[in-house]
Amino acid sequence: MSVASVPLAPPRWYAHGLNRAAAYRAAALVSAALPRRARLAIAAGVGPLVGRRLPGERAMVRANLAHIAPSLDAPARERMVDDVFRHFAMCFADLVSSNRKAGALRSLLAGIDGLDRLDAAARGGRGMILLTAHLGNWELAGRLLGLQSPRPTHVVVAAEVDPRVQRFLRSGPAPVRFVTRTHPTASLTLLAALRRDEVVAMQGDRALGTRGDATVDFFGAPASFPLGPFLLARAAGAPVLSAFCALGRDRRYTISVGEPLRVEADGERAALERWVGALEAAVRRNPEQWFNFYDVWGGAPAR
Repeated sequence: MSVASVPLAPPRWYAHGLNRAAAYRAAALVSAALPRRARLAIAAGVGPLVGRRLPGERAMVRANLAHIAPSLDAPARERMVDDVFRHFAMCFADLVSSNRKAGALRSLLAGIDGLDRLDAAARGGRGMILLTAHLGNWELAGRLLGLQSPRPTHVVVAAEVDPRVQRFLRSGPAPVRFVTRTHPTASLTLLAALRRDEVVAMQGDRALGTRGDATVDFFGAPASFPLGPFLLARAAGAPVLSAFCALGRDRRYTISVGEPLRVEADGERAALERWVGALEAAVRRNPEQWFNFYDVWGGAPAR
C-alpha cells in the first residue's frame, strides 16, 4: 500500500430521501409488531425491491463491487448488489427495533472475536479508540460494545440531515454517549475522555473532504480516508483497535476486534495504512455488508 496526503477529490456526504424521521417511525412500528424472525424475513424481501427503485445507488454499489470482487461475472455481481440491499434492510430493521433496548441488544450478539485484545488494551490505562466502518450494523456495534465495558463509551456521529432522525436514534437512555463530530468542542471532549481511560468509537471509512484526509491504496486503487482518529490516538497515547460488526448466517452479530495499533510520533499515516488493510480484509469477508452507496474511490454524487 502507498499513502499520500492529498485526497483525490473532496467527497460529498451521501443522503437519500428515505433518511427521514417518518420512515424510521414507520419501520419501528412495523418492527415492534412482529417477532424478529418475521421482520427480518420481510426486510430481506423488501430490501432488494427498494434497491431496484434507487438506480443511482444501485449503480454505485455495482461499481464498488467491481473493485471489491472483480472476478464476479455480471449476473453474480447483480445478485450481490441485491444482497447488499437485503443485508442493509435487515440491519436497519434491527436498529429501529433494538436501538435503546439493552435486553434486545444483548440477544443480538453472538460473540466478540478478539475480546482478549479489548481486555489487553483496557489494561493500558490510556483509554482506547474503536475504529469501525459502514460494514454490518455499525450503529449497534457501539451500543453492543458499550454493554460489555464498565467504562463510558463515547460514540462519534455525524449530524443527521433531519434533526428528528437524530432524536429518534440518539435521544433517551442508551449504553453509550453520543458526540456530534462537528460540535465545536468535540475534539476536546474525546481527548478528555481518553485521558480518563474511557472508550471512543469512531467511523474510519469516509473521508471528510478536508486537509486532514489521506489517500491510501484500497483494493488496488487510491481512496481517501480520514486521519483524525490517528491524530487523536497520538495526542492521547491511546491504542486504536478495528471493530467490525457483521451479521452472521444465524442472524446474530459477531464483533471482530483487531490487534491494537500504537500511533508513534509522525506515525499517523502508517497507522492509517495498517487500519485500511484491516478494513480491506473485513470487506473481503463480507462484501454484501459494506454499505457505502456512493463511489468510494471518486467521491459521493451530489444529492
